[in-house]
Amino acid sequence: MSVSGGKMAPSLTQEILSHLGLASKTAAWGTLGTLRTFMSFSVDKDVQRLLRAITGQGVDCHTIVEVLTNRSREQRQLISRAFQERTQQDLLKSLQAALSGNLERIVVALLQPAAQFDAQELRTVLKASNSAVDVAIEILATRTPSQLQECLAVYKHDFQVEAVDDITSESSGILRDLLLALAKGGRDSYSGIIDYNLAEQDVQALQPAEGPSTEKTWVLLFTQRNPEHLIRVFDQYQRSTGQELEETVQNRFHGDAQAALLGLASVIKNTPLYFADKLHQALQETEPNYQVLIRILTSRCETDLLSIRAEFKKKFGKSLYSSLQDAVKGDCQSALLALCRAEDM
Repeated sequence: MSVSGGKMAPSLTQEILSHLGLASKTAAWGTLGTLRTFMSFSVDKDVQRLLRAITGQGVDCHTIVEVLTNRSREQRQLISRAFQERTQQDLLKSLQAALSGNLERIVVALLQPAAQFDAQELRTVLKASNSAVDVAIEILATRTPSQLQECLAVYKHDFQVEAVDDITSESSGILRDLLLALAKGGRDSYSGIIDYNLAEQDVQALQPAEGPSTEKTWVLLFTQRNPEHLIRVFDQYQRSTGQELEETVQNRFHGDAQAALLGLASVIKNTPLYFADKLHQALQETEPNYQVLIRILTSRCETDLLSIRAEFKKKFGKSLYSSLQDAVKGDCQSALLALCRAEDM
């Protein structure tokens, strides 16, 4: 068994076992999300509760948060439609009129269809004067193929322009090539077959001298190969060169291109850890970055927020729940804590 850089290489048996279905470690209820379908759901009762919360003496923020953070996105859409039918009023607009600040932003994120929220976030960053590469990478690289297709369709409908056209006009160089490739999709799916020859070819392809052809290779591999294959490539690259791939990215690329490649590498290697890092960074700012907190917690609460919480606690030694309690103030705290769900001991 070979040893490199002080680390023992995994055996063939270990590598094969790591790719079996059991390795996904999906929880017993079929999701690693913190928010699941509410089993005692009654759309009529929820409509009445929300109507009383808005029209009563003073806005009942507690009830609004309790209802919306305990219903799945599909159930929230049913509530919105039923509210419109029974009151002839738009629920989202009614809540926006009653609320303000970050709590309003959370409610918007919860009530909007996910694709619409993502499309608006993507449009904002593409048109921003200060490039927000990490947001574009987050949306284009972490959504499922169907989620991304729906997001891009909504983008075209709402803004009367293709997202790829905005990417082309608002970015350049390798960053533009990366974003376009991600938007167009086409990443290989994992077949369950380990292709060692292709992995070795990819490791070699990442090592030649700098130049346009090399940049195209990085774009191709980072956007077209499946994550399981790329993780193997990253490991072999480190054993072959004695340097982690991220170090090479930092030495060879700069600015937005470097940030995009590092972000992609993080997503590929461990998506929950990628989100944990982003949440921690958002909480470390003088004023918490609420846009980041809201976007991640609302988009991952039905997907893998339990995994994100575990990675957060493991890396930073403090739970995400406690971190939110300490950093977040105001009415929005209860909503974010409700999405996070619980303390990790």
